[in-house]
Amino acid sequence: MSEEKTKYDIIIIGAGPAGYTAGIYCSRARHNTLLISGILPGGQLMNTTDVENYPGFDQGIMGPDLMLTMRKQTERMGTKIIDDEVVSVDFKNNPLTISTASSTFEANSVIVCTGANPRKIGLDGEQTFAGKGVSYCATCDGAFFKNQELIVVGGGDSAMEEATFLTKFASTVHIVHRRDEFRASKIMQERALSNEKIKVHFNCTVEDIQGDQKFQKVILKNVKNNEKITLEAGGLFVAIGHEPNSKILEGQIELDENGYVALKNNTETSIPGVFCAGDVHDHRYRQAVTAAGFGCMAAIDADKYLAGHK
Repeated sequence: MSEEKTKYDIIIIGAGPAGYTAGIYCSRARHNTLLISGILPGGQLMNTTDVENYPGFDQGIMGPDLMLTMRKQTERMGTKIIDDEVVSVDFKNNPLTISTASSTFEANSVIVCTGANPRKIGLDGEQTFAGKGVSYCATCDGAFFKNQELIVVGGGDSAMEEATFLTKFASTVHIVHRRDEFRASKIMQERALSNEKIKVHFNCTVEDIQGDQKFQKVILKNVKNNEKITLEAGGLFVAIGHEPNSKILEGQIELDENGYVALKNNTETSIPGVFCAGDVHDHRYRQAVTAAGFGCMAAIDADKYLAGHK
């Protein structure tokens, strides 16, 4: 039995739109490329039902189907994909080293595409109705809820932004916040609070998320008087922030105060030869199409880096 080759030109960590696109471009540039998918190949889109805003699919496409199509294309181009989880990296020495629970790999260049996960409320119904009325992205899913009442949970800038955006489609948007004032910037608060379609429920937490086949209502609890309130709606948007999947990168490359990868020029990180693409650095756009774009950019940057370090 021949020993598996563990040295690659480029190793990509993560298998969302950024990782798969990077793989396509790296392999087409004739680099020996390995993609380590992580424990959820496909990333956040694996939990998304209809995707209407990814170019090229005029009838829309299911999130998992889009990821499977990307994976097949990436493999067809020559990228080797293994479904394993990276447990540690060493970017301080050359070659760069990537370790999973079972293997260690070396590379001349690495592209980090580990993504981010939306923070969850943590209720059973949230998981049950994810993609069935419970969403973490207004830009992705808002258009599915025309003329319906919607609920946004959160009190920061992202919650104000999501709620304001959703008023384009919704009949009413209810913002639910556990404190008696928002932590969002003043301008974002003013924009939301001046919108006649937005109603605010301060001092309320979500106690239960209920429905039949799909999401239908939340049970709120007023933290001041313990009163229970039932809010019926067509959709629930959770906007309490994201967590970048950057734990394995701590102490290896520069991260910002929120744990996102800090980029230098284009997709370059603080370590030469290590590039980054997708939601692990991008906390502004967080779209499949922008992640794919960054994946393309990172692959081109890695190719130019390798050309200069032969």
